[in-house]
Amino acid sequence: MTAENKKSKSPEEEIFISEADQYLFAQGTHYDIYKKLGAHPSVKDGVKGMFFGVWAPNAASVHVIGTFNGWHEEMHKMERLGSGGIYALFIPEVGVNELYKFLIRTPDGRKLYKADPFANYAELRPGNASRTTDLSGFTWTDKEWMSAREKADYKKEPMAIYECHIGSWMKHPDGTPEGFYTYRQFADRIVEYLKEMKYTHIELMGIAEYPFDGSWGYQVTGYYAPTARYGEPKDFMYLVNKLHQNKIGVILDWVPAHFATDAHGLAEFDGQCIFEHPDKRLGEHPDWGTKIFNYGKLEVKNFLIANALFWLKEFHVDGLRVDAVASMLYLDYGKRDGQWLPNKYGDNKNLEAIELFRHLNSLILGSYPGFLMIAEESTAWDKVTGPVEEGGLGFSFKWNMGWMHDFCEYMKLDPIYRKGNHHAMTFAMSYNHAEKYILPLSHDEVVHLKCSMVNKMPGYEIDKYANLRAGYTYMFGHSGKKLLFMGQEFAQEREWSEERELDWFLLEKPFNKGMHNYVKELLGIYRKYPCMYRDDSSWEGFEWLDADNAEESVYSFFRKCREEKNRILFVINLTPVTRENFKLGVPEKVKYKLLLNSDEEQFGGNGRKIPKELTAIKEEKPVNGRDYSITFDLPSLTAAVFMF
Repeated sequence: MTAENKKSKSPEEEIFISEADQYLFAQGTHYDIYKKLGAHPSVKDGVKGMFFGVWAPNAASVHVIGTFNGWHEEMHKMERLGSGGIYALFIPEVGVNELYKFLIRTPDGRKLYKADPFANYAELRPGNASRTTDLSGFTWTDKEWMSAREKADYKKEPMAIYECHIGSWMKHPDGTPEGFYTYRQFADRIVEYLKEMKYTHIELMGIAEYPFDGSWGYQVTGYYAPTARYGEPKDFMYLVNKLHQNKIGVILDWVPAHFATDAHGLAEFDGQCIFEHPDKRLGEHPDWGTKIFNYGKLEVKNFLIANALFWLKEFHVDGLRVDAVASMLYLDYGKRDGQWLPNKYGDNKNLEAIELFRHLNSLILGSYPGFLMIAEESTAWDKVTGPVEEGGLGFSFKWNMGWMHDFCEYMKLDPIYRKGNHHAMTFAMSYNHAEKYILPLSHDEVVHLKCSMVNKMPGYEIDKYANLRAGYTYMFGHSGKKLLFMGQEFAQEREWSEERELDWFLLEKPFNKGMHNYVKELLGIYRKYPCMYRDDSSWEGFEWLDADNAEESVYSFFRKCREEKNRILFVINLTPVTRENFKLGVPEKVKYKLLLNSDEEQFGGNGRKIPKELTAIKEEKPVNGRDYSITFDLPSLTAAVFMF
């Protein structure tokens, strides 16, 4: 039995921080430091209790205060272990579920009441204390998944990701007082849904502990603690384990770009800036009101790298989607003149952040090649997914933000203007080979008055849904892995809000139920045929039939791969005009069998028919550069998908 599938036991030995631990942490290479710093069940002289460790190099003294000592400020003074600034203390007979903080006294006499940066559990907000817990003892039963992950090459596998915010996905009438599903309740419900829809992965927003619901988890205070909103750490383990048992991968949003300024958090932790850079021009995001990690400081670098490994090792997560990578790479990101400092070469590249990414990705993907490191990077930075040894950052995938922007801007246009912007939909293929891409339609596109996806679409109600079905078809046919934010699969009509659940009642309406059915069909086709995903980053997997039909706003292309005979042809009409006797040049004189017609009534369409099978004929003169052609009536705002 592998370590991943054993039921680990509570520690029977003493935990302590050695000189070697201190040295490695100071060097930035103690990748298991989270097992020493924080609060951990321990044994000393045969007595069980809790071992506490914290890094506070500028403190005059540190005490542990909590429910176990009546928050007494003098009872439990920690010992400073060496020059590196680590403090430690074993407190006998302290068990789990006790609230605690570190009371840090500064040399100038201030008293700071700080949550534990390495805590594995936290008090439910609005409380902000840390809570003792024990991560050992959970029985993992995902051996089959974990073994398969070691051998997986997701660049050649299907990836259809469901981006999800647990607290607003669906409210549970018998759940927590706020109606949240617990991790365990959510596990049982979401697994059923993801299997029905045929998603391969779920990407969870806002798992690391955070104080303000409106930040959606992107302003973190507890990097080592699954949020208490939905239960205990072992409940989160249950969720991951359940998803793995059902062959669904788990990706977490991870936020090393910045952190919350709340008084109990990391900011000015020991009275000085130890996690953030002390110079505000390097240590603050003026627009976001957050602190920027000091990536050049070895202990901070260690904190972040160990945190990524923590989620991988202790919770078996399958990937991290790294938020706001561009804000880390550019020193002047979101800043005006005078608000930032150039690097030693005089330009705007953050050399320490670049080195952090290269170190992190080399370490994790070198040891865990089936793990996913995904960059949300919004600029044209070169080689985000390129090998580190070739000057790249070493990520597994990059969100294609350019594609997302062009797609949304094009689809919002009144169709009469689309022919003048035809290139917006074809441009992404001109640079597709540059990176390993994921095509995202994320939560960021359906908030802050940007409208829901369906309400971005022009026209009357029936046209909006037809537009969106055709647009989704383009997305699923286009090279790149796929990501849809929750609710987009059934055309949520309101913008997303973390304060309410999705509008599931819309599934009683024909258009929304039809969209739900349609996305399920797209996901089924995507996962069934290897040509849809096997060669996503080269022209060997994609070929235009006609990229230049701007006058009719029709896009036609097919997907292919070397390992499979079947190819999938996409023909997409993005105007409200039916193209009668539409002739399309095709590569071979074979039969083209209809797989999907977005205008069918079951999908909310008008029910206009497309022949179930078309046989190509030889042409005297080439049709858009091809010797053969097929001809059929292509309904307005309709996507037709064929197999050949």
